[in-house]
Amino acid sequence: MSRLAVPKTYKLYIGGAFPRSESGRTYEVLAADGSFLANAARASRKDARDAIVAARASVSGWAGATAYNRGQVLYRIAELLEGRRGQFVAEIEEAEGVTRAVASAQVDEAIDRWVWYAGWADKYAQVAGNANPVAGPYFNISVPEPTGVVAVVVPQHSSLLGFVSAVAPVLVAGNTVVAVASERFPLASISLAEVLATSDVPKGVVNVLTGSPAEIAPWLASHSDVNALDLVGAGDLDWVSLEVQAADTLKRVLRPESGADAAAPALGRIAAFTETKTVWHTKSLR
Repeated sequence: MSRLAVPKTYKLYIGGAFPRSESGRTYEVLAADGSFLANAARASRKDARDAIVAARASVSGWAGATAYNRGQVLYRIAELLEGRRGQFVAEIEEAEGVTRAVASAQVDEAIDRWVWYAGWADKYAQVAGNANPVAGPYFNISVPEPTGVVAVVVPQHSSLLGFVSAVAPVLVAGNTVVAVASERFPLASISLAEVLATSDVPKGVVNVLTGSPAEIAPWLASHSDVNALDLVGAGDLDWVSLEVQAADTLKRVLRPESGADAAAPALGRIAAFTETKTVWHTKSLR
């Protein structure tokens, strides 16, 4: 006797929990061959606000953790992702219609990028910071600090790798994230949220919204409690309008990137969402 399929319900990830959209809306996620895969939640404006509130509440704890500890937490994500590697390979293969080898390579690269950014957590400040020469008996030191809440429109062509590539560097410096997943390929992003929920990542540090980036992004761009906006995956949107909305609240904006290697690993992606604090301290004259 054949078993009935047990379809999975994919929800949002906000504040460490998996709520349905407050609007009750969902949309169909289809496989590469057009067959039905699942229903995913279609996030509303209220969901976006809830995600921002959760991210703001988590800033002090995450930014206040030691850089070494943040690196350990990010490395733990890679460990758990490695343990569920088979699930992610199957999800990508089915959703994107690629071969198992291609899907495996994408998962492996996603794991490697978590590890790469984890390694920078207690090192980037030495590279991005500086001891400045000044004329006088003073120490003058510049150090990078996190911006705060960062909203990210992740690359839309990728199930998993684009999400990891955009979100991981934002976390390194101590920022918290509200990420808008790929509308066409959202399932791996929510599966990754399950990894985050069972790892050492504090609740609210990463929040994942699924649905229409064209609908969600303007609310994030205009929200006064979002400090920065990464539009790496917003190339098909009216991103200039989003940049204008972000300017009203003086947000830092990273513009869209195109191509298969959008959001490639780079120290600049960490530094893009930091603010530089410069400290003066007198030298002893003795």
